Parts: sequence; C-alpha cells; structure tokens
Amino acid sequence: MNASQDNLYRDVEFLTSLRPYRNYQQLDSLNKVAAYIRQVFEDLGLAVREQTWTVDGQTYTNVIGVYNESQAERLVVGAHYDVCGDQPGADDNASAVAGLLESARLVSKQKPKLDYSIEFVAYCLEEPPFFGTKQMGSYIHAASLFEAKAAVLGMICYEMIGYFSDEPDSQRYPSEDLAARYPSTANFIIVVGIESHRAFNSKVHRLMSEKADIDVQVVHFPESHASQGLAGLSDQRNYWTFGYPALMINDTSFIRNPHYHERTDTIETLDFAKMAAVVSAACQAIVKFK
Repeated sequence: MNASQDNLYRDVEFLTSLRPYRNYQQLDSLNKVAAYIRQVFEDLGLAVREQTWTVDGQTYTNVIGVYNESQAERLVVGAHYDVCGDQPGADDNASAVAGLLESARLVSKQKPKLDYSIEFVAYCLEEPPFFGTKQMGSYIHAASLFEAKAAVLGMICYEMIGYFSDEPDSQRYPSEDLAARYPSTANFIIVVGIESHRAFNSKVHRLMSEKADIDVQVVHFPESHASQGLAGLSDQRNYWTFGYPALMINDTSFIRNPHYHERTDTIETLDFAKMAAVVSAACQAIVKFK
C-alpha cells in the first residue's frame, strides 16, 4: 500500500489555503473542511455520517467514514482538523488530516477482506481552549462508542506527521533519558502510547515497521503522562478515559518542529516523501491488525 505524495500535498494545500484560518471561531472555514472530508469519504463509497454538538451556541462537527460497516468490531483511525489560533497549521494538523484521507483512499482501493470495520474520524475542537475538556470532538466520539457498548479494538491517532530533517543532531528531547534511547536525527516517526496499552502499542509498531520506508520508533509512557505529560497531547487521550487502547503516530511535535502553533507552520516546511512513507506504514497496521 503506497501512499500518494500528490494526494497528500493536495489535501494539505486545501487545508492551509483556507481563510479565515480553521480555528474554533471560524465556523465557515471549519464547515468547508467538514464538507471536503465528507466528499472524499462519499466518493470512496464509505458509509458516511456526521456527529454534531453545540458549544456556546455554535455547532461543531466530526465527520466519520466507515469501511466494512457490517462488522461489529471496529478499529478507529482519527485526526483533528482545527488549528490553534490564526495560522495555517500545515503540520498541526493538516498533515494528519491528509494522512487520514489517504489512508481511507488506500483501504478503499485495496478492499481488504477484514472481520472488523475501520472507522475513519475527522475531529473538530482538539485545540485550545477546548483541549482536555469534554467538548473535544474525540471525547464526543469516544463517549458515543462507550454509550453504544461498541466493540472497539483500539484507536490510532494521526497527529503531526509531516516535519522531518536529515541533519545530524536535529532531534531534540525534553530529557536525557529520552535522548539516550532514541535517534538524534529527526527523520523518524514514533508510536506514542502508555504502559497500560503496551501490547496494543507494540503490535501497531511491529506491523508498521515490517515494510516501512521510514524508521518507526515506539515509546510507552507511564500512566501519569496520560493527562499531564507528552503521551496525552492529542485525541487518543479521550479513548483512554473509556478504557480503549489508543496511541498517537507523531513526528514528536514541538520537540522537533520549531513552527508548532506559529504562522510559519506552512506547507513548504513539510516532507511529503516521508509523510507518504508514514501513511503507507500505518496502513499496513490498519489492515493487518487482526
């Protein structure tokens, strides 16, 4: 399963070109993104639905596309499409939305015979001021699965998958321990999870690594990091709340990328060849999970 750099570029270009920027205050831009994602899912023949909720009188939307809907067990693959403030958000998080859409394209094209469904979910309201609240789109989705007593195999979160460097010593770390354990060159992707779901994290890491054209690392953080540390800095955190295994596929975010939450987070800073390698590897895990 080889991801298309052209598709990834086209999706990121659409997202980063929108004005006003797609933050929580710009409903028109957010609705344009939701419509774009919905159209991609519909064109692929996925079962499409929307999940809406209201915050301060404004309605926000998760867009869901399901492959192999007839199967009760499901693997959730998600990414958030909103940005923090007035900036284009190429890596955070257009790169991940593009990865989500390309994953849906690859699965729909290959049509693997699976005994589980794949639920592709594009979330709104991951960014501040909603981060860590029950108003996050991923909380809304995870809670709905729990309330429905859904059979959830786990959740894979795409979060910032586009910023890389082949320069020596380009990878920074917040601690000497991590620096001693992981590469010093910022040309790898990492599977980020917590200890209680080590088996899930390790399985996804193994499946991604089998035929990957990029170095795939894995880290299992202590439970304390789930809400107050590096492990819980995206939508996967809300699935842990309900006991579901969940992890993040990430380029190490602000630890690596100096453009994080800045106006300089533009499409020109992304490496689409490496992005494509990440998505191709992740899709191997998505379709071979059981």
